[in-house]
Amino acid sequence: MYQVKYKRMFFKRFALACLFLVFTSFWAAAQTEVSDVGNFYPLLEAYSARQNCRLSFLAKERKNVEEWRKEARAKLNELLAFTPPPAPLATQILDTIKREGYTQYLVRYNVNALQQTEAFLLVPDNLTKSAPAVIALHDHGGFYFYGKEKHTLTDNRPQILVDYIKNLYEGRTYADELAKRGYVVLCPDVLYFGSQKLDLDKMPSLTKENFPDLQSADEATRIKAFNKLANGQETIMAKTMFTAGTTWLGIILQSDRVAIDFLLSRPEVDPQKIACMGLSLGGLRSTYLFGMDARVKAGIIAAFSTTYAYMLQEYVRHTWMMYVPRQYQYLDLPDVASLNAPRPLLVLNCKQDALFHPDGMKAAEKKLSAIYTWMKAKDKFTCNYYDVPHSLTIAMQEDAFAWLDKWLK
Repeated sequence: MYQVKYKRMFFKRFALACLFLVFTSFWAAAQTEVSDVGNFYPLLEAYSARQNCRLSFLAKERKNVEEWRKEARAKLNELLAFTPPPAPLATQILDTIKREGYTQYLVRYNVNALQQTEAFLLVPDNLTKSAPAVIALHDHGGFYFYGKEKHTLTDNRPQILVDYIKNLYEGRTYADELAKRGYVVLCPDVLYFGSQKLDLDKMPSLTKENFPDLQSADEATRIKAFNKLANGQETIMAKTMFTAGTTWLGIILQSDRVAIDFLLSRPEVDPQKIACMGLSLGGLRSTYLFGMDARVKAGIIAAFSTTYAYMLQEYVRHTWMMYVPRQYQYLDLPDVASLNAPRPLLVLNCKQDALFHPDGMKAAEKKLSAIYTWMKAKDKFTCNYYDVPHSLTIAMQEDAFAWLDKWLK
């Protein structure tokens, strides 16, 4: 009798164990299936977990904030790997348009000894003293044909650009709104967009056969074809940059830092009141510019806040422009922004954003909040959530303007 009872108990436990194994196997398989890298995710996730974020402010007790900041910035600068020969700005004013409440200048200046860019400079009317300034950093959106024009007023805009601005910004170019509110605004093109876009005359084999729509009589068709071509070339661009020993984000950051140099060359600008803001790629650019340059006194990051942990599994399908090899070993994305703490920082998240996991947004917020709290500056960090898709809506813009007014005026 005892043996029968024992056998029943044994088989019952064995059956439960088998069910548990089946369940965990299915769970593991499900976890693998939802990953962008399938069965390789466990390997890569486990590897990434080894001593990651070792230069995060929260990685260990920090006795000297400035020493931590200096060490972390130096390491990130090393990883970004772009230190080209400098050059004087050699600024040129290409066009001047008087608009309601401000003047819009189209300017060109050297980014380094090998590269130039164009930018819109917006100067408010009736300035009696130096004014606060904002570097407005344009987005990506798969729209390479334009850069600064995506958030700055231009005349004779094609319908495809009008629709783009309506979709991402609810039809309002926020750079002009800032100028009307008394801010000097600089809107620079970055590598691969607008005035720095691909030169198709130097790519005849791609343009003639594979992209016949580039010769279309319809402007929108030509622009769409260009954007498609440029999107396909991102991978080749990134591979070439890595082979050359640099990173796309390193090139972007160097250019954005020169934008500060440009503003400091202008008598209209108060050097102690410079901020940066941007949506999407502009939010990523704002993250790095704010974190890496102490001359930026306030930052706004819109729709680009997460942690790497929540990108590894299935949210890593972003532009090549964001990837910095080995950065995760030292600094997470919110860690980069924290390098300028406790300077004022506003993060604007979209609850319906398909590019970022909601828990990733919360994790980034938690990390930044902990750092600002430790620095006794809780009031200088705010993270807002909006029930909208990936965008910078008018409501979000208004909150950004109020934040800038609070800290820069």
